[in-house]
Amino acid sequence: MTGNETSSTDHGAASSPDAPGGPHGPAASRQSKITEFGADQPQHEAPPVGFAALLGVLGVVYGDIGTSPLYALRSTIEVVSGHHPIQNSEILGIESLIFWTLVIVVTVKYVLLVMRADHNGEGGILALTSLAQRVTTDTRMRIIIGLVGIVGACLFFGDGIITPAISVLSAIEGVEVSLPGAHDFVIPMAIAVIIGLFSVQWLGTGKVGAIFGPVMLLWFGSLGLMGFLEVMHHPGVLLAISPLYAILFVFHHGTVSFMALGSVVLCVTGAEALYADMGHFGRQPIRYAWLFFVLPMLVLNYFGQGALVMSDPTALANPFFMLAPQAMQVPLVILATFATVIASQAGISGGFQVCRQLIQLGYLPRMRIVHTNAEEEGQIYLPDFNRFLMVGALLLVVAFRSSDALAAAYGIAVTGTFICTTGLCFIVFRKHFHWSAQAVYATFIPLMLIDAIFFSANALKIPDGGWVPLMLGCVLTLMMTTWKRGRSLIIARQGQDSLPMGSFIARLPQSRTIRVPGMAVFLTATPDFVPPCLLHNLKHNKVLHDHVLFVTIQNLDQPEADRGHRVLVEELAHDIYRVVLSYGFMETPNIPRALEDLKANGVDFDPTQASFFISRELIARSSVPKMARWRMALFMFMARNATPATEFFRIPMDRVVELGVKVAI
Repeated sequence: MTGNETSSTDHGAASSPDAPGGPHGPAASRQSKITEFGADQPQHEAPPVGFAALLGVLGVVYGDIGTSPLYALRSTIEVVSGHHPIQNSEILGIESLIFWTLVIVVTVKYVLLVMRADHNGEGGILALTSLAQRVTTDTRMRIIIGLVGIVGACLFFGDGIITPAISVLSAIEGVEVSLPGAHDFVIPMAIAVIIGLFSVQWLGTGKVGAIFGPVMLLWFGSLGLMGFLEVMHHPGVLLAISPLYAILFVFHHGTVSFMALGSVVLCVTGAEALYADMGHFGRQPIRYAWLFFVLPMLVLNYFGQGALVMSDPTALANPFFMLAPQAMQVPLVILATFATVIASQAGISGGFQVCRQLIQLGYLPRMRIVHTNAEEEGQIYLPDFNRFLMVGALLLVVAFRSSDALAAAYGIAVTGTFICTTGLCFIVFRKHFHWSAQAVYATFIPLMLIDAIFFSANALKIPDGGWVPLMLGCVLTLMMTTWKRGRSLIIARQGQDSLPMGSFIARLPQSRTIRVPGMAVFLTATPDFVPPCLLHNLKHNKVLHDHVLFVTIQNLDQPEADRGHRVLVEELAHDIYRVVLSYGFMETPNIPRALEDLKANGVDFDPTQASFFISRELIARSSVPKMARWRMALFMFMARNATPATEFFRIPMDRVVELGVKVAI
């Protein structure tokens, strides 16, 4: 299957280097007939803010951040108590740091600011990247912005691997509170839960989504109730609402407070999910759920844990589970396990979405994408990526063996993504929302400073596990840039060796080519050039079908194609058409279904009768290679393991003709 390099069109489109899409959009001025039609994706409308919407938000969006009380406060206190016995004033300082981190990072930054920057209703680091690129004209700056988005996405993958491991471990470790002898069973139980979690992904989140919301409603209610009861016994902990305690803690503890910030940030893990899932639920349900339910419940629980430790220092062993009465600790462990599985599910589903976006944008080779819901486009399952996440999570559980040890690896991925998001916001709010430079700097420089401090604090933990997400991010970034570069070189080489479409059409009436009955669909990456598979078909079979379609997939730098602009069809000659199918990075191409819309333009397309011609690239190293040998080997490995084009574009296998084409790069 041929590919194409990313480029901009008048509509801000970007073609995927791994799809039959071309670097050149259809020309603005042509003499032949051009028609646009065939929208099959509705435009985003704001979902109603009803109870069902709020329940869905609880079940999907807030699972990760909702399970942070299991380990965030305990990890932070252990950092301080490891240097000297913990004092009540220090607990108040830590509680104040957690409270204001939730307020500033989640409420102010994400809920009030970042969530304003939606791209056709969609959120997430890649949507923000596309929005920033659309308002940037400088080519070099667009490349830098794209790299920032890719790094953020890679760190998001690291978060997606660590979240199931640390969440499941922290929940099952609660068994030790009631049954100290169960320590040896924690790792096997965590492994079993993780394997079970990833093994049912093929069912789709829709199959089990009905119980997510009610379970998380019970979970957050339990968090708030346990914390409230303890705060009522020791209301002095509420003094931590004053930022003065956080300031005094930092002032008096210096290096120790800086180290503690590396654990404080664990209370906002999952904040990126608020933005990433905005396209599924809308801005308002996420905001309302956070401001009026999730945030109060989290604050009550954190303050309750702090009050418990202040009154009973022995509760430091596991303050979360010790908040519950003895008789309720085992049921709480069961509920916590369900909650962590749901939190992990949200991260896994988000990883599926980001992976598909990267495939559509041309940064990853094709992978098999299974739609688990016939009506919901967003419910997908990627078997290969699912196995990658599962193996990664299992390796982390076996290697780190406790949630406290794994917390060292968690913060780097989270804070790295925070920095990428804030950096992109400088551009979006200045050029897209037209904020003044002073307003942008006054708003985002302090937020960037906070993100940088959190990242630096977690950088101290690189030797203890922070290297894991950094290494993963570097490897994935290298793979993505290598794939992008390789596909670009292939397209450039094919452009040099191909025959211009205009010349072919002009000479066709004078040629002695035999026309045979039927319809042939030629997939091509470059719509302005004759696809190699057609030239090889003429060379070997000496025939051309009566009806010919040259089909190009054009991937847009927006979530979905605009209504009425899915299909662009141009008649080049009698019964010979050029067709450009546009897809956003949140959509999965389906070529036969899209081509059925050609009937509205008088082109009688029958997918059961058409023959699809595809070029199978045989990549070789040129005499003057443009890639290093090791990078070339990596690219060829990725190419060999890519999902076949027929499966990715949902083309019937019994209608496909593949012709080998040697490409030297």
